[in-house]
Amino acid sequence: MSFWQNRRVMVTGGAGFLGSYVVDALRKRGCREIFVPRSRDYDLVRLDAVERAYEAARPDVVVHLAAVVGGIGANMAHPGKFFYDNLMMGTQLMEVGRRRGLEKFVGVGTICAYPKFVPLPFKETDIWNGYPEETNAPYGLAKKMLLVQSTSYRQEYGFNSIVLFPVNLYGPRDNFDPNSSHVIPALLKKFVDAKEAASPVVTVWGTGLPTREFLYVEDAAEGVLLAAEQYNKSDPVNLGSSFEISIRDLVETVQALVGYEGRIVWDTSKPDGQPRRKLDVARASEEFGFRSKVGFPDGLKRTLDWYLAERAAKRAPSA
Repeated sequence: MSFWQNRRVMVTGGAGFLGSYVVDALRKRGCREIFVPRSRDYDLVRLDAVERAYEAARPDVVVHLAAVVGGIGANMAHPGKFFYDNLMMGTQLMEVGRRRGLEKFVGVGTICAYPKFVPLPFKETDIWNGYPEETNAPYGLAKKMLLVQSTSYRQEYGFNSIVLFPVNLYGPRDNFDPNSSHVIPALLKKFVDAKEAASPVVTVWGTGLPTREFLYVEDAAEGVLLAAEQYNKSDPVNLGSSFEISIRDLVETVQALVGYEGRIVWDTSKPDGQPRRKLDVARASEEFGFRSKVGFPDGLKRTLDWYLAERAAKRAPSA
């Protein structure tokens, strides 16, 4: 708790999904000065905006969570934007922080940085042993450059930066826009809509054979802050839950949870993405004592309950 009490913290992406939970957790830890640069005021792809954000925040610690991100469809539609925007945000935020004598930079990468084919569970030592899965490689590589920059800046300048690699996140406040959402919110919305419309069929992408690991967003926020408090190396660190599920089982789990009784059709013309994802999380446990706490069934139900409540509130007639 005392780590944060006299430190000024800038959280990029602090109004977003993971960022909102990080900000909540910072406040609970006694952090009184938190600056969240909003995209309408600070386009962090631009160097001048990054410099203005630092001038406004005067931070001791930066937690960089801002990202241009989406599911497979969004990655395929905008590979150039996903690469450039994410690369420039990370590079410039770390460089300006170094120049200003920032005490610590906490960067958050993505599991998409890992090679397409790598032994399971993914160990941090394997992160460079191949090219990422093609549909999200531009995004994954842009985020992986944080790791290169962190290592080289520590070596040359003694700059204290760390980079964390979380698995797929989910939970309340997630993005449910079908044009850019990830798999869990996309499926929840699809099945809720189908149940309401009494649709006889729900079509989902791919074969259902790939597997994914999911980490509840509040657990992820805790992992980010534990690392910020205790970890001071540029070696990458995975954040995960050690829970792996196939997409087919995930679809059937969501179907049962929502109570949809129609038929599922698999559109095998659509890409599956990476064949399997499961992280080795030993380093996070050993270095700063992180372990996930929220089980997947509980976390999934919390996410659905939040979505249904938000949906109902938006439809309610205004007073």
